[in-house]
Amino acid sequence: MFSRTGIITIAFILISGCSIAQDDFLRSDSIRTLNEIVVHAYSSDRPLSEVPASIGIVEMKNFEGLSNASLLSVVNTMPGVRMEERSPGSYRFAIRGSSLRSPFGVRNVKVYWNGLPFTDGGGNTYLNLLDFNSIGNVEVIKGPSGSLYGAGTGGVVLLNGETKAKELQLTMLAGSYGLQRYQFSGEVLSSEKIEINTQVAYQKVDGYREQTSMERLSASINAVAKLTKTSTLSTNLLGTGLLYETPGALTYAQFETDPRQARPATKSQPGAVEQKASVKNNTAYLGIRYENEWNEKWSTQLGLYGALTDFRNPAIRNFEKRKESNWGGRLNAHYNFSKKSIKGKLTFGGEYQQFFSPIYTYDNLQGEAGNLQYHDDIQANQGLLFIQAEIILPKDFFVTVGGSDGFVKYDIIRKSDAIPTSVQTSFDPVFSPRVAVLKKILPELSLFTSVSEGYSPPTVAEFRPSNGDINPSLIAERGINYEGGVRGNLLKGALAFDFVVYKFQLKDAIVIRHAADGAEYFINSGKTSLQGLEASVSWSPILKQNKTVSAFKLWANLTLNQYQFKDYIQDTDDCSGNKVTGVAPTIAVGGLNITLRNKIYFNASVTYTDHIPLTDTNTEYAAYFILVGGRAGYKFNVNKRLPMEFFGGADNLLNANYSLGNDLNASGGRFYNAAAGRNFYIGLKTRFIKQR
Repeated sequence: MFSRTGIITIAFILISGCSIAQDDFLRSDSIRTLNEIVVHAYSSDRPLSEVPASIGIVEMKNFEGLSNASLLSVVNTMPGVRMEERSPGSYRFAIRGSSLRSPFGVRNVKVYWNGLPFTDGGGNTYLNLLDFNSIGNVEVIKGPSGSLYGAGTGGVVLLNGETKAKELQLTMLAGSYGLQRYQFSGEVLSSEKIEINTQVAYQKVDGYREQTSMERLSASINAVAKLTKTSTLSTNLLGTGLLYETPGALTYAQFETDPRQARPATKSQPGAVEQKASVKNNTAYLGIRYENEWNEKWSTQLGLYGALTDFRNPAIRNFEKRKESNWGGRLNAHYNFSKKSIKGKLTFGGEYQQFFSPIYTYDNLQGEAGNLQYHDDIQANQGLLFIQAEIILPKDFFVTVGGSDGFVKYDIIRKSDAIPTSVQTSFDPVFSPRVAVLKKILPELSLFTSVSEGYSPPTVAEFRPSNGDINPSLIAERGINYEGGVRGNLLKGALAFDFVVYKFQLKDAIVIRHAADGAEYFINSGKTSLQGLEASVSWSPILKQNKTVSAFKLWANLTLNQYQFKDYIQDTDDCSGNKVTGVAPTIAVGGLNITLRNKIYFNASVTYTDHIPLTDTNTEYAAYFILVGGRAGYKFNVNKRLPMEFFGGADNLLNANYSLGNDLNASGGRFYNAAAGRNFYIGLKTRFIKQR
């Protein structure tokens, strides 16, 4: 299962001591214990030490030791969670291997932004629209979470925007391969009744490979109005213009000879450069949320959102244009109860989403739309009702019982046929339960276990993939997940740890296929067994004041995946017993963070990623790779109102030649999307502190 290098690397990281305490990772000016982390997932609003679930938490302000050019470096510090970048702006996000079915983007993972769905009604998520600094904190629920969030076997991501910035802030960044980034944020209005904050971010990069430039302009406005003593109205408006080029995948020979090239032309197909392959996405998103505490027992949150997207994708095979409209809402109601020695909270409510888009697919004539291939009007509707009870019992027992029932319906009208044809499919309501129990052995030590069922219908992009063939025979994935864990902190909070083991039995997993011309399509694969271990440890000794070393942290995390296909026949190949495609058996990350006199800081990290199977038959593997990176900075004050920070850093210091975001089961052996080689960046960050 492990290479010799992998064993040595893992041993070094773990013996060095530690893994990530996700809440205060890379923060040099404060130390927080595990019990102080408040979890909002599952509407718990309780310390992590009292929540019986596997949840990863990061606060973005604590990631000052990274380049801030991408979410990737932050996400990949969490065990069990992986983000890949096939080219700048082209992301793939996976929780416990959920990217198995993803040609690109975020699939089988439900994403919420400020309490409202960011994943659209068709199941797709444009995560690349969000700028790094538009997110205040991230909570990742690992595994099936249908009891409160509806269909999905991968997990849930809760993104909360930074809405309380009291200072004007400016960050400028420049780096290798033409990287430029400028970010401005600040408070527009602040009073007892209303707070308004805004942010504008511009980022541009030429890219490591041919045909990989990216340009994004993102602006957001967040407003919170206090209507009464118990009620608030919040508004989140996001507008993003994004353009990124797509270079296409390479064969192994091309990857080894010249990893910087784009996919070249073949006898039957033009190349990525010739076709000007790219994605253009202009999106506006508006979310409004009303919250009220009616009394000591009752509270509600009601939210509505809407989004409009203009999407254009000249690809090697065709040119697709979409104009998407997406809207929906979510209602949460909470009832707090207490009777003798038992107390708790009842949460119930519902969610509804509607998605509509005409999709026009043309011939691609070197970046221009040619003859029409298909014109489809697609409408998706989905909704759910959910209920959950959290009960606090005597002797520090915490019990959560919940479930949801939801539906998904797709309607597709092919208008390009001489006689328009219609395809309708619906997935009947399925009850998805979850039961979890946590026991606090000590105030600093908790044990938990949970059982949950997952249910995930195919997305619109799987039901109607880019080759235009509609596949009504796809059925929903279903599975049951068992997990248990221990978390806590010792030595007055200096040593924090979190260990989770799980087993997920998945039926009818949806996997990707590629036709001879490169077009992707999807099929159900039979049974899949997913077993894993996720470990996090960190050591942050409490240091005396007025010492040279003002902060010190050793950290590391470990992800072990034993994923296998069961009862799976691909054409004439029996893939039963094979490793699941696209998932590394072992990923280990660790690092060291030091701050001197609260002014000079240095952060270093090392990541080991094991061999990755590229085909369901396990005949092709991507090689393991090791990444080393770091950042150093100097903080000082020009005056009391103008703090400054100069910083510089480097990624992939060993100049590893690796692929980040492989094309799975690709025809012609085109699996590899080469990631950037050794690269550097420098930056300046300043704040303007208002005079009080």
